[in-house]
Amino acid sequence: MHTVSGGEVAGILVAVFWAILVSFLAVALARLAQTLRATTKLVADVTDQAVPLLADASAAVRSAQTQIERVDAIASDVQEVTSNASALSTTVASTFGGPLVKVAAFGYGVRRAVTGRKEDAPAKESRRDVIVGRTVPGARRDKRTRGKRD
Repeated sequence: MHTVSGGEVAGILVAVFWAILVSFLAVALARLAQTLRATTKLVADVTDQAVPLLADASAAVRSAQTQIERVDAIASDVQEVTSNASALSTTVASTFGGPLVKVAAFGYGVRRAVTGRKEDAPAKESRRDVIVGRTVPGARRDKRTRGKRD
């Protein structure tokens, strides 16, 4: 029978330790490879989905740009219409404003002349009395003294 020496036992222990270490490393490398495959698949899926999303976003930005250009055109048209309306208003006011004022003044003068002839009574001037250094209009004086005259 062969006796096992201390060096042989140490060699066997080192061999078993290395076998266990290699097994753990093999399992860790297998899981790392599996994780890398899943990550690669995930990146590929994200890329496949991101490309259409980016295309849709680009189309939406182009559509928004078109709408902004249309709104800008509408705003400039509204500004032009506003300036044309202002010019038309000024033209109408200058064309008809002066003659209408003159016609209104003439009508007022004619009405005053006609109503003045109907009454034939001379218009009374409003009298003012001086009371304690103040001027009081005749109408106010009449209201205060109405009871005294009657």
